[in-house]
Amino acid sequence: MHYDRDTALVVVDCQNDFADPRGSLYVQGGEEVVARCNAEIVRAASAGAFVVYTQDWHPESTPHFEKDGGIWPVHCVADTWGAELHPRLLVAGPSVRKGVGGEDGYSGFTVRDPLTEATSPTGLADLLAEAGVGKVVVVGLALDYCVKATAIDAVPAGFSAVVLRDATAAVNLQPGDDDRAVEELVSQGVVVVR
Repeated sequence: MHYDRDTALVVVDCQNDFADPRGSLYVQGGEEVVARCNAEIVRAASAGAFVVYTQDWHPESTPHFEKDGGIWPVHCVADTWGAELHPRLLVAGPSVRKGVGGEDGYSGFTVRDPLTEATSPTGLADLLAEAGVGKVVVVGLALDYCVKATAIDAVPAGFSAVVLRDATAAVNLQPGDDDRAVEELVSQGVVVVR
């Protein structure tokens, strides 16, 4: 991947609950994804590209969680070990937190109220615009949810988007969700490369 000052690397949700086997919503291969993200972070930072991170940052109760009517186990609760960025992840830029008010926080660009379906911005688009970015490269966890949603939302926000497939891993609630995610990304104008 070629990085320059027009490009931002968006590192999605490389948090303990997703990337550590002890996490409540561990994504198989999450630790390997952290290592691959680190390699991209070094490349991007060395080229002067903007590096930004996203983090799920949920309250203790939210309709996003299974115990409150959603589909997910409790994860990435604000100020807990699970919500922290993985300790081996290189941090070279700011972080955008999502789901802070109990919303579904799949995309780094927007959050969605699970009851009203209303969406609101997270501030990521503004950060990228202030940095003069025109293109985003998206890596992290998980391919079939937050990586996909972030990359797809980048396009209508005015950015060209690339997903580095080898620097992601999928939840795969249903077999083949990873392949379907790639198909959806491509259909929405996102470039997917190995």
